[in-house]
Amino acid sequence: MGPNVVLVTGVSRFLGGHLAARLAADPSIERVLGVDTVQPGRDLLRRMGRTEFVRADIRNPLISKVINNAGVDTVVHAAINTHTGPGGRATLKDMNVIGTMQLLAACQQSPRVRKVVVRSTCAVYGSSSRDPAVFTEDVEPKDLPSSGYAKDAVEIEGYVRGFGRRRPDVDITTLRFSNLIGPRIDAMLARYFMLPVVPTVLGFDARFQLLHSEDALAVLERATLGDKTGVYNVAGDGVLMLSQAIRRAGRVALPLPSPTVPAVTQLFRSARLVDFSPEQLRFLNFGRVLDTTRLRETFGFTPRWTTQQAFDDFVRGRGLRPVVEPETITALERRAGELLTRLR
Repeated sequence: MGPNVVLVTGVSRFLGGHLAARLAADPSIERVLGVDTVQPGRDLLRRMGRTEFVRADIRNPLISKVINNAGVDTVVHAAINTHTGPGGRATLKDMNVIGTMQLLAACQQSPRVRKVVVRSTCAVYGSSSRDPAVFTEDVEPKDLPSSGYAKDAVEIEGYVRGFGRRRPDVDITTLRFSNLIGPRIDAMLARYFMLPVVPTVLGFDARFQLLHSEDALAVLERATLGDKTGVYNVAGDGVLMLSQAIRRAGRVALPLPSPTVPAVTQLFRSARLVDFSPEQLRFLNFGRVLDTTRLRETFGFTPRWTTQQAFDDFVRGRGLRPVVEPETITALERRAGELLTRLR
């Protein structure tokens, strides 16, 4: 049976709001409820069509009344936040962890709920020099995340597994998204690569994967409408090196010695340009690559955009102009190479 009454959390943000819009356009779904603490913007609200917006805080036990009174049978938890807002780290953790606990408690108490979809993150694997070349869903990370939203995601997945043990009759799908990027989404990496001068750590060149925001919406929609359960890595095919991405965006890299990085990143955080949290810095040092075999073969989904295509679409969509023309960089590199040859 497909979903009849769907509740989507976090609808004031890109993923939650646009997912609600897609589900509301599906005539097979009777009702779509969009929950958030703030109302979506006018344009997003218009796109959401017949979605019924409910101003509610999932940290409040009253969310149980919303689920029961509406007869919700499918819950999509898309409200996990990765950005530290005005309330600081404590507020972010409260929204992510306490909010998930209350939402799952409400689902557990409702006999009508039969499916839960959770948007998670590949940050649960952490980033370290001891990591495997590729993470499968069953690999245990060498160093668990100890701070930030990555730690929140680890705790959230723990609560989801506990909910699954208490309600084995509920189908649960957990999607571990790679870093999101695209012309329409506000994400950490998008802000990072929009800086004219991009700070990097001297001696490191991380390799990573990306997920186009449109692919993220497509896989969330399929998880909501389909019957596949379990945990899935979600990322575009292929990898990019950090240095390659900086060049493709036309930015200028600024390699910094490790001891100077905290002071520089704090400057960016204070200016609210990029939220350089400790786990994000580790990611930019060591990177992270996912195995998506299970996504393709079991879940039946292949992202439309590869990592490279997703990044290029972001660059085009944001209209990024090169800080330094590629021809200039090539000429400088050639001259530097010639100089090194002479010195030898």
